[in-house]
Amino acid sequence: MSLLEIKNLNLSIYRTPILRDVSLSVDPGQIVAITGESGSGKSLTALSVMGLTPQGTQMTGKVLLDGKDILQTSEPELCKMRGQDVGMVFQEPMTALNPVQTIGAQVAETIRMHQKTGKRAALAQAEEMFRKVGLEIPSSRYPHELSGGQRQRVVIAMAVALRPKLLIADEPTTALDVTTQARILTLLKTLVQEFQMGLLMITHDLAVVSDIADQIVVMQEGQVVEQGQTQHLLQHMSHPYTKALFAASGHQVDLPQTPVQKPLLRVSGVCRDYPIGRTSVFGARKSFRALHEVSFDLGRGERVGLVGESGCGKSTLTRAILGLEDVQEGSIALDGQPVFAGKRPNLDVRRQMQVVFQDPYSSFNPRHRVGRLITEPFHLLQAPPEGIARQQVIEQALTDVGLHPTDAGKFIHEFSGGQRQRIAIARALIIKPELVVFDEAVSALDVSVRAQVLDLLAELCRKRPFTYLFISHDLSVVRSVTDRVLVMKEGRIVEQGPTESVFTNPQHSYTQALISAAPRLPELA
Repeated sequence: MSLLEIKNLNLSIYRTPILRDVSLSVDPGQIVAITGESGSGKSLTALSVMGLTPQGTQMTGKVLLDGKDILQTSEPELCKMRGQDVGMVFQEPMTALNPVQTIGAQVAETIRMHQKTGKRAALAQAEEMFRKVGLEIPSSRYPHELSGGQRQRVVIAMAVALRPKLLIADEPTTALDVTTQARILTLLKTLVQEFQMGLLMITHDLAVVSDIADQIVVMQEGQVVEQGQTQHLLQHMSHPYTKALFAASGHQVDLPQTPVQKPLLRVSGVCRDYPIGRTSVFGARKSFRALHEVSFDLGRGERVGLVGESGCGKSTLTRAILGLEDVQEGSIALDGQPVFAGKRPNLDVRRQMQVVFQDPYSSFNPRHRVGRLITEPFHLLQAPPEGIARQQVIEQALTDVGLHPTDAGKFIHEFSGGQRQRIAIARALIIKPELVVFDEAVSALDVSVRAQVLDLLAELCRKRPFTYLFISHDLSVVRSVTDRVLVMKEGRIVEQGPTESVFTNPQHSYTQALISAAPRLPELA
């Protein structure tokens, strides 16, 4: 008998059909991955197992957890089952954790809700679970004091603290770097084997689950279009949608060749220190060095990638390049002009640089229309276009990124994730900057949407010289859209060179570890 069995599940929200005849099963000790694009119904399928569907939901069919139908279970009984019989790991651990409670208190609270135990015993049990998930830090820490990988381990510890029969992991590695991602996936696999629980993993990336999943379920528009044993499904895909997902996961961008001219950006011996708290009342104030003598050049028309684990200094370096933070030592110059004029940002240089952020939705004001949003950089110009000229610039910017001029009158919530990222690129390019920084610009996108955005970058490169610094933890993406790559570790550039040379013949042990940790799709027969 299966641990989880979903039979002909139909789900609608306010009479709008979302899920149609979804059927799948998970056995004890088995890992089942549900994959598909955003909006395919993956997360709603998982939430139906937890009994956490939104208001206005109507469901038919059966969701059997260890023989008990979730759809016929009352809310008080579901509250007892959540955590005890089924646990869930959410995509963004920072929003899943309470920022004003210590991590030990949060896991202990989960234990005490289901077991009659004291605070001290529950905290000891929480600390034991931290050790089980490889988290060797004090339980008195707060979520903001942890790295992304550490926070994800806390969420996993909370979800498995009571050793549930079923664990649901919703995109548990999306925002993590490759080495942390590999450790989290290994951890999940180890916990499944040790506790003999079932694991239902939600993901949009086939490469992530191709090594650990026993079975893959492919969903499209609320329906299961294909499912089967992982290796058999990957080798004998029959549905066009599955083939399209696989092709998008390994998509190669046709990046045009551009002759590199003189250096546009020059970073020379940059050091950046941050003050840290005193260890005693009268002790000397210490500092932490985030950047150690970082030096590199970026030529005009060159596309350079920057890779490294979380906390290696990528974001600090980016802020320094954009003139958002000063540096203690060294210099940063764009086209020969310093980014900082004394202790203040040089606005003449600042208007020549723009950035595309990881999450386009949070970087836009939802109350403004697209036409206003993409013209935000106009405040950097001494004489921004007005009237008809302004409208023409807006229309051209939207057309350049594959959108329609009429989209200028819409709000940002009316667009998909890929369209929002196109709008973010339009905003970055509207004043024709010399340098664009892409900060994890495609990490949260579906593989098919990601392929479209990367193809857009290649098309923009064909239209005019396009210089960018591409920061990402996805090595396959960096490999396809850059000419040269910089590898960063603990605030230092440990290796740099032509992209293909670094990927095929890495010299530094850290680069070798990054490349070996990156998930890969299996070769098709």
